[in-house]
Amino acid sequence: MFLNREKGLRVKGKGLRVNGKRLRVNGKRVPSTLHPSPFTFYRLPFTFHRLPFTFHRLPLTLHLIICTLLFFCLLSSCVKIEEYPNNPRGNFEVLWKILDEHYCFFQYKEIDWNKIYTEYSQRIDHSMNNESLFMLLNEMLQELKDGHVNLATPFDIGRYWSWFEDYPRNFNANLLDMYLGSNYAISGGIRYKILEDNIGYLYYKDFSSGLGEANIDYIIDKISICEGIIIDVRDNGGGLLSNVEKLAARFVNEKTLVGYIQHKTGKGHNDFSQPFARYNEPSSRLRYQKPVVVLTNRSCYSATNDFVNAMRYCPNVIIVGDKTGGGSGLPFHSEIPNGWSVRFSACPVFNAEMQQIEFGIEPDIHIDLLKKDLNEGKDTLIETARSILKASGRM
Repeated sequence: MFLNREKGLRVKGKGLRVNGKRLRVNGKRVPSTLHPSPFTFYRLPFTFHRLPFTFHRLPLTLHLIICTLLFFCLLSSCVKIEEYPNNPRGNFEVLWKILDEHYCFFQYKEIDWNKIYTEYSQRIDHSMNNESLFMLLNEMLQELKDGHVNLATPFDIGRYWSWFEDYPRNFNANLLDMYLGSNYAISGGIRYKILEDNIGYLYYKDFSSGLGEANIDYIIDKISICEGIIIDVRDNGGGLLSNVEKLAARFVNEKTLVGYIQHKTGKGHNDFSQPFARYNEPSSRLRYQKPVVVLTNRSCYSATNDFVNAMRYCPNVIIVGDKTGGGSGLPFHSEIPNGWSVRFSACPVFNAEMQQIEFGIEPDIHIDLLKKDLNEGKDTLIETARSILKASGRM
């Protein structure tokens, strides 16, 4: 079972289970693969307060899965795709309506979706071909300024990448190779090495890369001799929230509030549930107790944004680098009449202060990669992190 912030909700394996029991909907088992669509909603045979578990005690990943199921359950009606013709006008109407009823950031981003409808509706031409229609619909979706919003067709995928393209990259893969050399270790998806000044360096490029509990045990055991460690997640665009949960749990010794999540309860732009708390639960396995610096840049997105948010509330952790790219909305998928797939943010996630993190998280210390250091074969962010950790070791 996993929750992938890049691909939307999927529940795999033997189906969704709670307390070891398979969930059923109207007497039928929840399918072993659940790919959400606003066109399909289940009416659960129980009310929320009768759920057979304590909701606030659930692990983060299962917590979000249950929120997602409730998102489906609490809507009484939905867009019926068969009511719209498969032509430019019909596809436009369905796409606009899906977002109108289910997108979660209209108010926060101060987007007038009705005004956007009027503007783009006038540009629909029944004679336009697929490429022209795609360009128009993608342009409309970019008004949302959301990296989790995509329109996928057989010939192209629409995307909004300004959340990182309009900013300094603050990362250079060639410099990373210079620090790691050729004798680094790999455990799961993490490359790591003990630098010459006894600082541990970990680079995790993708939260979709495999990361088991045993992998983390081995890494922590090896770096336990270090004065401190650097966790570099620059250019990590996200992935599995289960990996976020596993890794962040190694840096807390007590249950820690890290944020809240809401789900839609109706078609209105402001129809949301009460906020449900999210916690970073300490692992029962090896945990790291020394200072930690997390390196970030604008390409830290989605699940990586969640990781940085969780680490902000860990003791002995400092965030260094640039503001993250954001992407805090839990994404869902749907389709329009011609079969094109649309992904969009449906459930907003907040930090522990109930503040939005959709547009990113500011670091504790803002540092850019300096051209002078780059020319000298140095990474300004890594060197700053090393200085911070060395100073912490002398305190």
